[in-house]
Amino acid sequence: MSAWRVGSVFAIMLGAAVLSGPAIAQERVAALMSVPGPKLQFSSAQMDLAQAVSGDSDLAAFYGGNGLAPVFIGSDAEARRQAVRLAIEAMPRHGIPASRYDAAALPDHPRSIRDEVAYATRAARLLRDLGGGILSPAAVDADIKRTAKRPAIAATLRVFQASSDPTAVLMNAGPSHPAYKTLQNALYGPEQLAVPQGLPPAPEAVWRVGQTGAGVAPLRDRLAAIGFDAPATDPTLYDAALSEAVAAYQRAAGLRDDGIAGPQTIRLLNGDVTAGQNARQRAILVAMERLRWMGQDNFDGRYIWVNIPQYETAVFQDGQEVFRTRSVVGKNDEHMRTPEFSDMMSNVVVNPAWNVPRSITTREYLPKLQANRNAVSQLDVVDRRGNVVSRDSIDFNQYTASNFPYRMREKPNEDNALGIVKFIFPNQWNIYLHDTPSKHLFGNSTRAYSHGCVRIGDPRDLARELLSQQTDDPAGLFQRTLDSGRETWLTLRPALPVHLVYFTAWPDQSGNVRLYGDVYGRDGRIWQALQAQGVGQDNAPS
Repeated sequence: MSAWRVGSVFAIMLGAAVLSGPAIAQERVAALMSVPGPKLQFSSAQMDLAQAVSGDSDLAAFYGGNGLAPVFIGSDAEARRQAVRLAIEAMPRHGIPASRYDAAALPDHPRSIRDEVAYATRAARLLRDLGGGILSPAAVDADIKRTAKRPAIAATLRVFQASSDPTAVLMNAGPSHPAYKTLQNALYGPEQLAVPQGLPPAPEAVWRVGQTGAGVAPLRDRLAAIGFDAPATDPTLYDAALSEAVAAYQRAAGLRDDGIAGPQTIRLLNGDVTAGQNARQRAILVAMERLRWMGQDNFDGRYIWVNIPQYETAVFQDGQEVFRTRSVVGKNDEHMRTPEFSDMMSNVVVNPAWNVPRSITTREYLPKLQANRNAVSQLDVVDRRGNVVSRDSIDFNQYTASNFPYRMREKPNEDNALGIVKFIFPNQWNIYLHDTPSKHLFGNSTRAYSHGCVRIGDPRDLARELLSQQTDDPAGLFQRTLDSGRETWLTLRPALPVHLVYFTAWPDQSGNVRLYGDVYGRDGRIWQALQAQGVGQDNAPS
C-alpha cells in the first residue's frame, strides 16, 4: 500500500476517532497496528506520530494525507521551523500575545516526534487564530450570530509544506479585508517601523530640544534601528537633529509631527501600545478580532455593509464605496438588538405588507388589544388560514402570549411600518432592511430605535443601486412597480452578500480610523474575553 494510501487510512480512522476523544483515537491506532498482513505496516515513528496527533482532527488529517511523514525534522525543514518562529514573533502585530504559542519551548534542532508535534501544533494554532480569531463569537455574546470562518487547516498545512516561502503562508493567513492592515497601522504604526527585539525600551517622558537625560540614549538607539538616525556627540542631549528624527518618525507613524517625544510617541516606538489601554486602542484590537472571525471572505466583489454602531449602510463594488445612507438599528433592549451575521440578499420587495413578528404581536400588541380591541387599528388580525378576522368576534382576554392563535398584518401603503420597500435576505432571525415612515429619526446622531431590523434613510436610492446590475433603467423599473400598488418581489440577479457587522473602530474613505459608540456593550464583553486570553499583557510587537 502506498504511503498516501496508508496515511489516508489513518486520516479516516483518526478523524472519526477524534469525535469520541483522544483515548478512543489511541485505541483505534492500536487496533490498526494489530491488523494482520503486510498491507498495513508502520514504523514505530509513524505510530508515535499518529498517536501524538490523534486528538487534533486537523493534524490527523494533514499527517494522514502526508503518509505520516514529519515535516519539521531534518536540515531540509529549517525554513519551515523558522517560519513558525517568525510567525509567532509577529503575532503581537495582530493584537495576539506571543506567549500564547510558547516559542521558547520549540527546540532549535528537533529530533523526536514530540518535537515534530510541538512545531505542528503551533503552526495549526497560528492558522486557526489568524484565520478565525482566538474567541468563539457566540460564546461572547448571544446576539453575535456569526460563526468564525476558520481555514481548512490540513489543506493550508499542505500548501505550507510544499511552499518555497513557508513564512509567507503563515504571515498571510489573516483577514483579506484591506481595513485589517489599516487597523494594524493605526495601532502599531507601519510594519517597517517595528523596532528589532533586544533593544532596551525608552523610558516614557516628554523630551524637547535642549533637555538632557539618560532616557535620550535608548530613544536614539530605537530610532536609529529603524532608519531615523540622529548622530550626536552627546547621546544624552535631545538636540535639534534628534527632534527632526522624531518628527520624521511621527509622520511615518501617523502621529502629529511636532518633534516632541512625548508618552504616545515613546510608547508607540517601544511597541508597548497595550500598556494602559485607552478606548481607541481597545476598539481597534476588538475590530481586528472581529475581522478575523470573517476569515478570508472575498471582499473584491459587490456587497452590502451595515455597520451597526455607525448607523450607516453602504454598498461596495470591487473595494470602492458606491452608495451610503443613514440607518436606524435595534434598540438596546434584550429583545430588539440587531444581531450580527452575514447572508445573501435575494429580493427587493416593493409595496410590502408587514407581517408582524409574533414576538412583537404577543409582547406589544396583545396587551393593547386586551385593553381595547380597536387598538392598532391599521393592523389586520389574521387566522392560520390567512383570513382577516373581525375583532368583534375575538375575546382577546382569554389568550396569553403562549396560546394566542392569530397573527397580525398591515396592508401595503406609504404609512406601513415598512414603508414602500424592503430588502430581503432570508434568515432565521427575520431581520431585513426596509423603508420607514418615521423619517425624523435619521436626523438623530444616535439611531437605535427599531425592533431589530435595519431602517434605511434613502430606500429608493438603495433599491435603484441594487437593481442597477440587472436593468438599464433601475429607477423606471422601481417606479413602475411602486405605482402598481401591489406587493411585488423583484429578484436580485445575482444575489449579493450582506454583512451586518459591529465595528466601533473602522477606517473612513480617507483611511483614518474613526470611533463609534458601543451601543450594545458588545465590544466591552469581547475586550474582557480577549484579556482573558492574554491580549493587552505581552502584546508589544517586535
